[in-house]
Amino acid sequence: MTRADAVAAVRNPLAFIAARWTPTPRTVQRAALAALVMSVVIVVTGGAVRLTGSGLGCPTWPKCTDDSLTATSAMGVHGAIEFGNRMLTYVLCAAVGWAIIAARSEKPFRRSLTRLGWAQFWIVMSNAVLGGIVVLVGLNPYTVAAHFLLSSALIAVATVMWQRTREGDAAPRPLVGKAVQQLVWFLVAASALLIAVGTVVTGAGPHAGDSSEVERMPLDWENVTKLHAVLAWIVVTLTFALWFVLKAVDAPKGPLNRTRDLFLILLAQGVIGYVQYFTDLPEILVGLHMLGSAVTWIAVLRVMLALRERPEAELPDLPVQSYEATSASIAGPR
Repeated sequence: MTRADAVAAVRNPLAFIAARWTPTPRTVQRAALAALVMSVVIVVTGGAVRLTGSGLGCPTWPKCTDDSLTATSAMGVHGAIEFGNRMLTYVLCAAVGWAIIAARSEKPFRRSLTRLGWAQFWIVMSNAVLGGIVVLVGLNPYTVAAHFLLSSALIAVATVMWQRTREGDAAPRPLVGKAVQQLVWFLVAASALLIAVGTVVTGAGPHAGDSSEVERMPLDWENVTKLHAVLAWIVVTLTFALWFVLKAVDAPKGPLNRTRDLFLILLAQGVIGYVQYFTDLPEILVGLHMLGSAVTWIAVLRVMLALRERPEAELPDLPVQSYEATSASIAGPR
């Protein structure tokens, strides 16, 4: 590497990489999918921290203890679980970073993809800070709920980016009428409310995240749980109604198939929810329900994104020369 290369790499590492590497569309798709998978994994492992009572396994932040950056043997399994979840944040950052680099290096350059990647990065950073606050305030249930909701926002952005990697950049063309689109927006709003109320169920419930006395939301858990169940049935009803309407208007297979998938996921999630309710919330079922919540949210968003198509935008005839010029300008004289 020449001195000019080194200077270019330091000044703008993403542009430096983009000038020398062109990932295949499949590579970009895999990078976006990896970020999405890790956003779900971090939710599930965060739930494992709470359900094993390891929420204060590392009692401070950003260090694990006042004297140690990492968990120690004296802290036992709870310290290892909590510290392990913190380390997975770096894996998530690596996945998001890969998605950003792949999107930035794709030819032709797609600014919308890069922005979605950076949006994920900043959500991850914000949630890492919020996670530290959760520990410092002793697992306050309101901060725990906000932590989960921000993770749901991360999943939403990652899902959109994954979808966009498999589309073009032309203006979206609707595949269904406005009435169907409005029905789907009701479905998305009801699903978001369902997830939000689910965090309240958790905040008022018995799994506080630590074996010590932890503050809970001062709400009647039974009533909040019933409200959560009512919202779940509303989402199921809207999904069934959407499938029926899509069949009636002879919609394309894409929206129909994704609506069917969402309906099946909702049924499985409902079964888990009712079983855990009537069996006094066993930890394994609560963990599966959290995983189901993330998968359900992804399925809802995929239904929304299936209502339109975005073909490839028309490109200029001389893309290669422009990229060669960009590469030469970044690399500098040799």
